Amino acid sequence: MTNAPRITAKPFHRGQAIEWPTLCLAVVIYASWGILTVWHAAIPLVLLVPAAAWTIAWHGSLQHEVIHGHPTRWRAFNRALGFVPLSLWIPFARYRTMHLCHHRDERLTDPLDDPESHYFTEADWMRLSPLARGLVEAQTCLAGRLVIGPAWSIARFLWSEGRAILSGDRRLAVIWARHALGCAVLVAWLVFVCGMSPLAYLAIFVYPGTALLLVRSFAEHKAEGVVSKRTAVVEGSPVFALLFLNNNLHAAHHAHPTLPWYRLPSWYRANRASLLDGNGGLLYQGYGDVFRRFFVAAHDRPAHPLGRAPTTPSGGGSVPA
Repeated sequence: MTNAPRITAKPFHRGQAIEWPTLCLAVVIYASWGILTVWHAAIPLVLLVPAAAWTIAWHGSLQHEVIHGHPTRWRAFNRALGFVPLSLWIPFARYRTMHLCHHRDERLTDPLDDPESHYFTEADWMRLSPLARGLVEAQTCLAGRLVIGPAWSIARFLWSEGRAILSGDRRLAVIWARHALGCAVLVAWLVFVCGMSPLAYLAIFVYPGTALLLVRSFAEHKAEGVVSKRTAVVEGSPVFALLFLNNNLHAAHHAHPTLPWYRLPSWYRANRASLLDGNGGLLYQGYGDVFRRFFVAAHDRPAHPLGRAPTTPSGGGSVPA
C-alpha cells in the first residue's frame, strides 16, 4: 500500500503585531452580542434566535483562533479576548487545553486520548444504560446531534468537571472559580442592564448556538487506522465558512493549525490535491451534502470500530499537526 503524501507546512510567522481581520471580527462579534442582548425584547424571535445562535457560534470560532495564537503577539491580550464566557458552560482555559490535546493527530478519534472524540471504547459503550445508549445512537445522525447534542455534551462535560473538582483537582477548581466570576458579570449584564432572564438567554442564545457549532464538528473526523484519513474537508460553503472561520477546511487546519483563518483558503487551494489524496477523498460538497447524507442516517457507530485509535498509522503517512 502506498503511503499518503506528507504535507509540509512552513511555520507561520506573523508579519505584524496585530492581525487586523481577526481583531475587527472580534469587535463585530462582541458588538453584535451587545446589541442583541440589549434590544432582545424589540427583536422578533424569528430573527433573534438565528442571530443569537450565529453570534454564539461565531464567538466559539473566534475562541478557536485565540487558542492557536491569534490575533496578536501578546498572549495575555489574546487570552483576555477569548475568556469572555458568552456560552456560559465551558471555561476558555478548559477549551484551550482540550483542543490543543485534540491536535495530537496520532490520537485523533481515540475515545480516551482525544477530548473531542464522540466515540466510546467497546467496554464503556456496554457499561452505558439502555437509555444512555439510545440517546447516543440518536446523535449519530445530524438531526439527533442538533436536538439532543447540546444538552448531552453540556451535561456530560459538567458532570466530568464536577467529579474532577470534588476529587480534589485544585487547578481545575481555580479555573472554574475564574469562569464563574466571568459568568456572574455576564448574568448581571443580562439581568440588570438588558432585563433578560438567564433561562431565556440559555434557550435563545446558548442552546441554538451550541447546536450550530455541532454542525461543524459532526462529520469533520472519522475513525480510521490511517491518521491522515481521519480528517475531512467541506468545500463550497461560503456562509458556513465565514461562521466557522474556514475551519470547514479541517484537514488543512490540522495540517497547518497556526495559520490564521483568512489565509487558510489560499493554502488549502495550493495543497488541495495532496490533502485529499492523503485523507482518502474524505470530502463533502458543502454542508448541504452533509445534511443530505446524515440528517437521518448515522455517520458512524458510537463504539470505536478499532477499539482505540492505533498508536502507529497503518499503511499511510500522517498529516502533521
